[in-house]
Amino acid sequence: MFLSKKKETIGLDIGCSSIKLVELKQEKNGYKLQNLAISSLPPEAIVDGALMDSVTIIDTIRDVINASKTKTKDVVTSVSGHSVIVKKISLPFMTEAELEESIQWEAERYIPFDINDVNIDFQIFGSTPDNPEVMDVVLVAAKKDIINDYVSVIMEAGLNPIIMDIDSFALENMLAINYEIEKEETVAIANVGASITNINIIKNNISAFTRDVFKGGNQITEELQRQLHVDHDEAEKIKVGTKVDFASQPVIQNVLKTSAESLAVEIENSLEFFQSTTTYEKISKLFLSGGGSKIKDLDVILQQQMGIPVEIVNPFKKIDYSGRNFDLEYLREIGPVMAVGVGLASRKVGDR
Repeated sequence: MFLSKKKETIGLDIGCSSIKLVELKQEKNGYKLQNLAISSLPPEAIVDGALMDSVTIIDTIRDVINASKTKTKDVVTSVSGHSVIVKKISLPFMTEAELEESIQWEAERYIPFDINDVNIDFQIFGSTPDNPEVMDVVLVAAKKDIINDYVSVIMEAGLNPIIMDIDSFALENMLAINYEIEKEETVAIANVGASITNINIIKNNISAFTRDVFKGGNQITEELQRQLHVDHDEAEKIKVGTKVDFASQPVIQNVLKTSAESLAVEIENSLEFFQSTTTYEKISKLFLSGGGSKIKDLDVILQQQMGIPVEIVNPFKKIDYSGRNFDLEYLREIGPVMAVGVGLASRKVGDR
């Protein structure tokens, strides 16, 4: 019957440098790409996850809706950064209803914000293998004012926000759709955005560790602007290699190399921290996504520094699409930037 059909949603990834829209249709054997759009935001519209220029953000959301021609109104979006805390905790075994009642009190011990200022959610992952009386729970807290800002710009743009996710969890969903990862395998994904890099380590097919690092592609753009005396747009083009300035090549190479190494150190430190807090889990592979994954040689530098395979993700790897509507080369080009959007678009109305 029609009423039982799980309603389609659009994934709306509101990032610091652009807004991305992805719409997927769930079919018998997986997903099919329905709609896709991306529109740039001016620098300073969003700073560290905080919405500074709501009018521009609302206009840009409307732009991606119009460009994608979607008729779907239900939106899944996500947040990350200083206003979000994700903690894996162990608690005495209890039912979901019991935890629902005591979660505020439990959260107060782990969350550095005033408990009245945050929205709290949790996911129970069952008892720990070595102690059936204890269960693993992922606790998520996000500041209400940030959530309200995101909800309000989405509603102002004429849409209906139904799920607020976390960037790192959206990346986990994207990987699950596209990549065969063995249950025993521990892998990591680093989503290098404009100002934030989301790191998620996945073990037994669930998040074992997440961290947001406040470094991204913007630092490189700013450094290129400073050293080459060019504006933001020109520096962006030089950074991703669409504009070649032969005279400044030595300076450019030096900035890219130094910045990529500095970012690689941050990512490596996070992975090493995780490994030191567990019974030394060997991370078998690092996936890279986000606009910053296009920084020249970042994957090579990371691979050399960490001694593990590094792969730039293709979030459309196992997603079907019509060759009439979407160009393969274009999907390959923008793929890494759409990773969070694809993960969000896989969520449905009524999902927890």
